[in-house]
Amino acid sequence: MQALNSSLTVFVAAAESASFSQAAENLHLTRSAVAKTIGRLEGRLGVTLFSRTTRRQTLTDEGALYYEFCRRALDEIRMAEEMLEGGKLQASGKLRVSVPVLFGHFCVAPLLAALAKEHPGLALEISFSDRQVDLPAEGFDIAVRIGMLDDSSSLIARQLTSHAMVLCASPAYLREAGEPVLPEDLQQHAAIAYLSAGRILKWRIKNGDKGMYEMTPSARLIMDDMQGIRDSAVAGGGIAWLPDWLVREQLINGKLVQVLKNCSSERQPVYAVWPQMPYLPLKVRLAVDKLVSELPAMISGAEDPI
Repeated sequence: MQALNSSLTVFVAAAESASFSQAAENLHLTRSAVAKTIGRLEGRLGVTLFSRTTRRQTLTDEGALYYEFCRRALDEIRMAEEMLEGGKLQASGKLRVSVPVLFGHFCVAPLLAALAKEHPGLALEISFSDRQVDLPAEGFDIAVRIGMLDDSSSLIARQLTSHAMVLCASPAYLREAGEPVLPEDLQQHAAIAYLSAGRILKWRIKNGDKGMYEMTPSARLIMDDMQGIRDSAVAGGGIAWLPDWLVREQLINGKLVQVLKNCSSERQPVYAVWPQMPYLPLKVRLAVDKLVSELPAMISGAEDPI
């Protein structure tokens, strides 16, 4: 690898000089050493990089193409060395991220905005959608996903954290309908269900020694927006199963009451996923590290949407 870097440096210097002699002088080498390095490089690549005459040398079409990539590679190596010598890694370029709508607003976007502030060369583009995007086809660097992931050999996943689900209803509803004592009692109550990808999300509650109790809520109110479900629950529409970070404020101010407190709900995992690639770009690694280190605290004390 070191020999390759050396030959690239010699080639770029020769391409940017009027002659091998001038390149040799700039590199503090002999003309013979430059000529031999270029010859070995042409032999390895199987192409002619320079058209040589007694008066001058010019790049061939193949040489011009190779020069373009070599110049870029050496510039990036130099930039990386400057970052390392400066003691701080700085991300640059555009980072495109897909996040679920509410979770993105409440928990993810503030952290990524802080990351962009820490790295002035980083341009951040966030897409808020509950649709599962095709990362490579749609040009996204990272997606944040909630719940169990489908098997995919084309994606890398890292769990960021998890969040609890809470059964809750308004005090007015509970005064009128009574409060469920056992998970089975939920079947006798009005429910507000969440519709995801055309299916009603099942409720999963731990039922003591009986294990996990799973039910599809029988609901007259069905919505594909969790904030709408929360607002309907506050208005007395029935019992809802919602993320704790979304209803924390309403539970504190008494607009909602948690039911079946002794029966904890299943926790939902939160993942970052990104396409398989030979190496992980710095901007992606820094974003994932930021979410891993700070997202758990953000969930436990979720703020208002930005």
